[in-house]
Amino acid sequence: MKYPDGQEIRLGDTVRLDGDAEGVVVFSIDTNEYAAEFPGDAWDYLKRGVMIDFPEYGLIHFDHDAPDLTLVRRAG
Repeated sequence: MKYPDGQEIRLGDTVRLDGDAEGVVVFSIDTNEYAAEFPGDAWDYLKRGVMIDFPEYGLIHFDHDAPDLTLVRRAG
């Protein structure tokens, strides 16, 4: 998946949803990147997309490009 500006969404990215809530990408099925707490074999049934952990909303799975997601900062 990609941000509206064309950059790939990657594990550990801090993102903003709708210009308000911030969250962290905890895995990307598309790039085969998974945080230790989210092993791929437990989530690969989703087939594609990314999972983002938003403190305000919990886990949200996106399986298509999301025009309302923006990159705040890359991990590390």
